[in-house]
Amino acid sequence: MTVKVMTSADVTKKVFNKEELFVLDVRNESDFNDWKIEGKNFDYLNVPYYELLDGVEGILEKLPSDKEILVVCAKEGSSVMVADMLSEAGLTVSYLKGGMKAWSEHLEPVKVGDLKDGGEIYQFVRIGKGCLSYMVVSNGEAALIDATRMIDIYLNFADSIGAKITHVFDTHLHADHISGGRQIAEKTSAIYWLPPKDATDVTFSYQPLEGGNDVTIGNATINIHAIYSPGHTIGSTSFVVDEQFLFSGDILFIDSIGRPDLAGMAEDWVSDLRETLYNRYRELSDELLVLPAHFMIMDELNDDGTVAEKLGTLFAKNHGLNIEDENEFRKLVTGNLPPQPHAYQEIRQTNMGKINPDEEKQREMEIGPNRCAVR
Repeated sequence: MTVKVMTSADVTKKVFNKEELFVLDVRNESDFNDWKIEGKNFDYLNVPYYELLDGVEGILEKLPSDKEILVVCAKEGSSVMVADMLSEAGLTVSYLKGGMKAWSEHLEPVKVGDLKDGGEIYQFVRIGKGCLSYMVVSNGEAALIDATRMIDIYLNFADSIGAKITHVFDTHLHADHISGGRQIAEKTSAIYWLPPKDATDVTFSYQPLEGGNDVTIGNATINIHAIYSPGHTIGSTSFVVDEQFLFSGDILFIDSIGRPDLAGMAEDWVSDLRETLYNRYRELSDELLVLPAHFMIMDELNDDGTVAEKLGTLFAKNHGLNIEDENEFRKLVTGNLPPQPHAYQEIRQTNMGKINPDEEKQREMEIGPNRCAVR
């Protein structure tokens, strides 16, 4: 039988459509346990490839005959070898093109809503990493929010819809992934906006993102109201766009809230986090559609693949928004922090412009799951 090739885009469609897939992951057990491809109806078997060098006979009975099998490794090579052996044993099997490296970098654009006076918002789902970025489009102009370092997808997408990128925003100084904001701004001559309290140590010029700085995209006036919302970082800033959409950055997610410790300030910033979530956000309309910068689990994806929910629904259902006692909130936030993101200090330094790692090093720094939330 011929071994098939499955791309990250193919697997993403299976995730969105909640299809069945059997994943044979041939990375080391620790790597698999730390981070894997996730889907609602996916099944898994983890066997390190070096245990299969002498043949796959020992695992054949553990593999299904009635499901599609996808072999996954770090960069592709080992999965091709194992897939070939499984194919020779009579199984229908595919391998993941580019391995987990490609899975980590895939961005899937999904339309998330329409603007009142024409225009739309697209969400770019980084399915393997949990990062969410956005493009607000109106009358041939576009604004990018929380862009990743894979900048070509945004540039090509803007070209495909006939839009010019004029503004680029980061809601905060990211610690779990490298921002593409500054690079995109340089390539497109767009204005790059960054919260000034997060930018005290940056080495480049930027436009300070502060309350009162309304930005218009296109001819239809789309005011982007900046709301100072510290807690995840001291400068974290949310946006309300078109009186319909709340870009919450890493302060509020669908199923969790932001962690306050990635600059070593958990005890100090937990009060800011509560003030933002329980007071500033309470003053906003329940009808706003919350568009976060990350998602944690696949259950947060809607049926169309988007990650979005009304603010009123989150106040009703998100446990992090329903802890009345402040001491209990403080205990929950500081006592339920997941492991810190891989190389997060280096990522922060890169986003400040203090270091400039090459592409392979950046890829290595980002590897692993998103860890921006309190669980």
